Amino acid sequence: MGAMSVRSQSSEPSEATHRAGFACFVGRPNAGKSTLTNALVGQKVAITANQPQTTRHTVRGIVHRPDAQLILVDTPGLHKPRTLLGERLNDIVRTTWAEVDVIGFCLPANEKLGPGDRFIAKELASIKKTPKIAIVTKTDLVDSKTLAEQLIAIDQLGQELGFEWAEIVPVSAVADQQVSLLADLIVPLLPEGPALYPEGDLTDEPEQVMVAELIREAALEGVRDELPHSIAVVVEEMLPREDRPADRPLLDIHAFVYIERPSQKGIIIGPKGKRLKEVGIKSRKQIEALLGTPVFLDLHVKVAKDWQRDPRQLRKLGF
Repeated sequence: MGAMSVRSQSSEPSEATHRAGFACFVGRPNAGKSTLTNALVGQKVAITANQPQTTRHTVRGIVHRPDAQLILVDTPGLHKPRTLLGERLNDIVRTTWAEVDVIGFCLPANEKLGPGDRFIAKELASIKKTPKIAIVTKTDLVDSKTLAEQLIAIDQLGQELGFEWAEIVPVSAVADQQVSLLADLIVPLLPEGPALYPEGDLTDEPEQVMVAELIREAALEGVRDELPHSIAVVVEEMLPREDRPADRPLLDIHAFVYIERPSQKGIIIGPKGKRLKEVGIKSRKQIEALLGTPVFLDLHVKVAKDWQRDPRQLRKLGF
């Protein structure tokens, strides 16, 4: 933020209005939505992975500022549904878009606009009232000419579909460029009002869901090609171990990794159980970092036949 930034608002705290509201980032898988969420919130909240559609739950990151509170709702990617799960995800996406105060459409600077982007932009055009910001991500990967071309293409995309972007902002979450500027541009679009969450809250996801998501990410590591989305994780219980001294607590976590077919069991467990053990070690470290307490993680693999297509199973697994 150079010395150039001019504020039209009075900077007297007594007169400054406080704003609070919701924004969601949309975009094709891998457009940098989760990385951007983490950069704005300043902590790892959403799960970032190279695999599309890993952020299934509405994970919210909360940006606390003296003048505003911005709550980021991370919707699953909108895609052409092939299964019941796909249709349900798309319904969640549309309801979320209609309910937030600002929509940020993430478009990577290093990829030309494609059919997937048009598909999303068309959907956005149908949501009339909500202001839409185009966020050009991953700007550290391109030269200024490519970036300029991308900005023009995005501007034209809005014109073609009959709406105007509230802002078009290039950012690099990785190089931390223009991330705080993006927040500055979103804030005026939020409604006036007091903070909706207490200071210190970074996410309102129940810890169990975040823990399940960390286990799921560790379980997918290295087997994404063989089991793209046919893994669901349910944390059955999280209990502090009894009879532990106060300065040496231990949290017992019992979790199930659900797969669709018995043939996938071997892939997850690995030869002599080696893979599952690695999954346990890796996710345990991340869970301990998240919760700030030592954890005993008990992992089991279960087959839930074709859970992506079965409404009863979907409900049980939290969708």
